[in-house]
Amino acid sequence: MDLEYTFPKGFWWGAAASAPQTEGAPYEGNKGKTVWDYWYEKEPNRFFNGVGPENAFKFYNNYEEDIKLMKKLNFNSYRTSISWSRLIPGGVGEVNNKAVEFYNNVINQLIENGIEPFLNLFHFDMPMEMQKIGGWENKEVVEAYTNYAKICFKLFGDRVKKWTTFNEPIGPASGGYLYGSQYPGIVNFKKAIQVSFNTMIANAKAIKEYKKMNIKGGEIGIILNLSPVYPRSNNLSDLRAGKVADLFFNRSFIDPAVKGVYPNELVEILDNYSHLPNYTEDEINLLKDNTVDFLGVNYYQPRRVKAKENMPNPYAPFMPDYFYDEYIMPGRRMNPYRGWEIYEKGIYDIMIDIKENYNNIPSYISENGMGVENEERFLNKNGVIEDDYRIDFIKSHLKWLHKAINEGCNCKGYHLWTFIDNWSWLNAYKNRYGLVSLDLKTGKRTIKESGYWYKDVIKNNGF
Repeated sequence: MDLEYTFPKGFWWGAAASAPQTEGAPYEGNKGKTVWDYWYEKEPNRFFNGVGPENAFKFYNNYEEDIKLMKKLNFNSYRTSISWSRLIPGGVGEVNNKAVEFYNNVINQLIENGIEPFLNLFHFDMPMEMQKIGGWENKEVVEAYTNYAKICFKLFGDRVKKWTTFNEPIGPASGGYLYGSQYPGIVNFKKAIQVSFNTMIANAKAIKEYKKMNIKGGEIGIILNLSPVYPRSNNLSDLRAGKVADLFFNRSFIDPAVKGVYPNELVEILDNYSHLPNYTEDEINLLKDNTVDFLGVNYYQPRRVKAKENMPNPYAPFMPDYFYDEYIMPGRRMNPYRGWEIYEKGIYDIMIDIKENYNNIPSYISENGMGVENEERFLNKNGVIEDDYRIDFIKSHLKWLHKAINEGCNCKGYHLWTFIDNWSWLNAYKNRYGLVSLDLKTGKRTIKESGYWYKDVIKNNGF
């Protein structure tokens, strides 16, 4: 078969997910509470249709069948996370043997089915007991996380060779401490900066522990959601706005993760506004000495900005958009369900940036996907969802990724978000992302048209 787009041999094809969005069973197997379990108990009205984390698709109970379904779709890799509160209820103390058995079974069955497990240590799901003492604001939690990471490496590192420390560490920092979309819903930029810094210290400490183990063939990275920043124009004020937005939302994490240092321009801005985090020289050296082996890139949408139209309100909280305004570009293509712009070239621009400015570190697309509401509208007479829009979305992003690889970018794989329609934080099941549809009443899994298409892409290593 002549393929227009062929990917490198050994390309990682699969999907991404997380423990809190798939496992369900929040009160089974001696699991402790996460911030999401707690928040749902306190404010169920904040969650779409009142649907909480116990309504995730119960991978905890159905993992055997679900892994067989992954194999049916030809996955050669799958990324999920370990639930800290399941493995160590409360975040510190005794290891939960039921959790060890569960994760061992999942890892072993993935490997038996020819699917390489990529395991992530933290995906927004802070144990509630850790949050009660300040979460990532508190360096004690950094130490508890480091110990948890070490336990994971010892328990599962003989078989798991691809580890990541965090998924989208900016999420809990900005969602929990700036914009109110995650618990604890604080609006305080200085705290958000401290949380971000402490998270990167936790990342470095976990890497240090992993390297000590000297596991043959093992690698450890981090997963960042990178949004290329496009200024409205080449006007100097617009360019400055774009540079600051890039510093805050991209370089504040990718620079310490890959280079081991923060950008000088970012440090100067934070210093000018008395917003530097508390840190020690030992921590700065720790960052320098413990950088990632590879980078996972979550890409969904670009960020478009322009110079401020008006002076910031002096009585409002100090926020990142003190320095720029969002730019609504005329004619942009939107996913109306999620409210996100669809801009496929962004995936190429990120890869070129990594090649040119981050030493072409090995990377892969760790998330990319399209959420659509009321997908049952597209059911055909055979009960299959005809999601041509998702096929077009994946295909057009893969074309740009292919171009980047052909131009020398060191991209190793592509993981779609996601495998089975999963529970998605405050949005619950409002938007569906899966290659496989989930019947919320029965739990039945049905492969969508995109699932069959993706299966062939993997089989052919291209399209």
